[in-house]
Amino acid sequence: MANIYDGAFRTILNDCRKLVIPVINEIFGESYTGEEEIQFYPNEHFIDQQDEADKERITDTNFTVFGKIPKKYHVECESSLPDGKITIRLFEYDTQIALDEGEVTEETLTVTFPNTAVLYLRTYKKTPDKMKYVIVTPGGTVQYDKPIMKVQNYSLDDIFEKRLLMLIPFYIFSHENRFPEYDSSGQKLEELKAEYQVILERLDELEQRGFIGAFEKRTIIEISSDVIKEIAQKYENVQKGVGDMMSGTLIETEARTIFNQGISQGISQGISQGKSQGVSETKKKTALIMLQDGELPIEKIAKYSGLEVVEVEQLAGIQTVK
Repeated sequence: MANIYDGAFRTILNDCRKLVIPVINEIFGESYTGEEEIQFYPNEHFIDQQDEADKERITDTNFTVFGKIPKKYHVECESSLPDGKITIRLFEYDTQIALDEGEVTEETLTVTFPNTAVLYLRTYKKTPDKMKYVIVTPGGTVQYDKPIMKVQNYSLDDIFEKRLLMLIPFYIFSHENRFPEYDSSGQKLEELKAEYQVILERLDELEQRGFIGAFEKRTIIEISSDVIKEIAQKYENVQKGVGDMMSGTLIETEARTIFNQGISQGISQGISQGKSQGVSETKKKTALIMLQDGELPIEKIAKYSGLEVVEVEQLAGIQTVK
């Protein structure tokens, strides 16, 4: 299960890179503007093992922000109970990241450790506020803290006011303890759905204001749906009520985005090809994507794509033949 959350975390960071900047500012007290270049590095590292095959370690994310001074960051996502093992894993990762770019000059090895933090999706009594490395060397002792970010400490207002949008897919963890209540009470479930409707509306507002693009909004919604369906596996009403609501919004958002982009393309192409032809092809493309998803009836697809029902039925017949 943890791998699914790790994958969701890596996906939103790699696909929506500018969303990481507000999180880095929040965790490390930085003041990046969001215009900085971000360079990501491979997640796979191999830890040397004496007399054994090298052990592969996959980090959640490893990147450099090119501000006034380039800084390397390493952020891990964790959903399990703190047991000390993650601190060991972090040190292994950090050491290998430092070695990957280590420099040797006249037999002097120089390594630079990344700024490392942990994002905890669940908060337990044992969850600390920070971690610490204490490295005892013959030349002296080095020690420094590793900050921790706890998703459950952030309200929806906090998330939107601080632009911590990459936390939205994991906001459902704040409600995990109440899943039995939501699953057995229609009224309580509607309250949870209303909260997620607010999330969707605020994302729409940010898109309209140009703070995020259609792709970023779609990615946030898609990953939120995946996480909800995973975490609520034992609670069918929660899974269907909130998860399906996000999935339905995702399909409509994708259709609207493709259609709007296609209209613009059709208008441009209309100079030489005729405007109506470009728009018509976009409608068909939109309908075909929704047919491939297989989650909407013909009538809904016709509504969202702007085609007639008979036209969608014809496309469905062509798709079946193919």
